[in-house]
Amino acid sequence: MHAAVLRTAPSPLLIEDLVQEEPRAGEVAVRMGAAGVCASDHHIMHGTAIVPLPCVLGHEGAGTVEAVGPGVTSVKPGDRCILSFVSNCGHCRQCRTGHPQLCDTNAATGAAQFDGTTRLRDASGAAVYQMAKIGVFAERIIAPAQACYRIPDAVPFEVAALMGCSVATGYGTVVNAPGVRPGMTVAVFGVGGVGLNAIQAARVLHASRIIAVDVSESKLEFATRFGATDRVDATAGDPVEQIRELTGGGVEFTFDTFGGAETTRQAVDALGKNGLAVIAGLAPLGDTAPIDLVDLVRRQKRIMGAYYGSASPHETFPVLVDLYLRGDLMCDELVQRRYPLDQINEGFDALARGENGRGVIVF
Repeated sequence: MHAAVLRTAPSPLLIEDLVQEEPRAGEVAVRMGAAGVCASDHHIMHGTAIVPLPCVLGHEGAGTVEAVGPGVTSVKPGDRCILSFVSNCGHCRQCRTGHPQLCDTNAATGAAQFDGTTRLRDASGAAVYQMAKIGVFAERIIAPAQACYRIPDAVPFEVAALMGCSVATGYGTVVNAPGVRPGMTVAVFGVGGVGLNAIQAARVLHASRIIAVDVSESKLEFATRFGATDRVDATAGDPVEQIRELTGGGVEFTFDTFGGAETTRQAVDALGKNGLAVIAGLAPLGDTAPIDLVDLVRRQKRIMGAYYGSASPHETFPVLVDLYLRGDLMCDELVQRRYPLDQINEGFDALARGENGRGVIVF
């Protein structure tokens, strides 16, 4: 079984032939159909996010169930599935209180399976981890059954793969933010994969103004196809001042889908009174943002984090599928580049250059 393995960071991925066990109790084997090239993987490749190594990267994917382990009844061989990068245990406090995307057991076991072991070995016999328990940059994966959400044949694997991360995260971050409503004013900082879907969500919710903020004019132009009503080029002046000028003082909601000290500060500063800044992008480890605390209090601003769209992925996926099949969610248009597995590093090079839309690995 061929897979893209990260052995050291920073470094590119290596295509290796790995030995894979069959699924154990509660697990499934999935033949991959497509996998998204995401910035979260890129952070790990550059050492600004950490996983145990060696590890098969990739957390945004879709495929077909080939086999199931003992006790699995939720899916069967032949089922086409979106893969969630959080496999919730269903028993920890976060799962029991309605926040399965924050599952404590999933976080504690990390890149190993729920029993703390791995299902992959390299040519030397050494264990190889799977990012988020799935590691979708591989021809075939073993994953917890909880990772799988069944989809109809009408949803292409390329689309389903993106629903597993960027679409679910961007869409959920907006629609699950407290107080969102038709007619609201919104600014989205960073219009990559997650940001484009945050813009789409604001459009679906009938926001009156959707301001896209980025350092790339090409990406800003691309964002207008997905619903952005205004563009702010952060290289052409202070984006906060540009947003205040456009809106007469600031927006009601900002969404930082990039993740970093500067964009988070700008997202808070661009709010009007009683506004809410939602931080969805993952900053490098140790990053902190300078926030004006007097302004925060006197203008009664709010800040919150949003992980995986602030909701159970298995509650979000059917909504995304329905919106896509009705034509209300533009997902085919997100896919701008396709690569075979052995060209995966070219996909990450395009991501680093800031090219529009999403690249996908097609198996």
